[in-house]
Amino acid sequence: MSVADDKTVVRQYFNSTGFDRWQRIYGNGEVNRVQRDIRDGHQQTVDRVLEWLQADGNLGGLMVWDAGCGVGSLSIPLGDAGAIVSASDISEKMVAEANQRARNQLITRASNINFMAQDLEKLTGRYHTVICLDVLIHYPQNQAAEMISHLCSLAETRIILSFAPKTLALSILKKIGEFFPGPSKTTRAYQHREADIVKILSDNGFTVSRESMISTSFYFSRLLEAIRC
Repeated sequence: MSVADDKTVVRQYFNSTGFDRWQRIYGNGEVNRVQRDIRDGHQQTVDRVLEWLQADGNLGGLMVWDAGCGVGSLSIPLGDAGAIVSASDISEKMVAEANQRARNQLITRASNINFMAQDLEKLTGRYHTVICLDVLIHYPQNQAAEMISHLCSLAETRIILSFAPKTLALSILKKIGEFFPGPSKTTRAYQHREADIVKILSDNGFTVSRESMISTSFYFSRLLEAIRC
């Protein structure tokens, strides 16, 4: 499948059945046991990123790009903390939902966030920090390098990425359908070796400064923060 075909599948999925499924998972409504587990894992990833950024003590006015923002799980608390956030997603429906949640939750600080529907490869500008969570799962290895390199070109100081780690145990789980569950799954789910991601970052002038592993029963995410050398 070509890059364009992959993107078309992902866009169509998250504008239809995928949107219905994932906006429930990322919300507060009733979900099944597996979806609740994925919700908890994703929230742990968001919380860990927020802990890192808040520990630096400079969130007020910080220019951040949230690439692949979904329904605003990270963008909204960042905007609430005073960061100036640009947030994008390939799905128009996800962006519309994120906008609505921001208006409902932030009120006076909703203007801190600018949401837009856009492919990651078309993003432009320069930002202190670029963040991309739970998106690399849609990119095979040969495309991940190009995507990460582009995000690095937008980051003045720091890039934060999460990805599904490629290990023997998790590869076995994935093959038997437990790693990425769901009857409506129509997109491919790619895992990545950490050494490959670190090398891509290094090739673009970044060195890993903080790392974390988030794992629940059905959610596995390796989180890396890299600083420009």
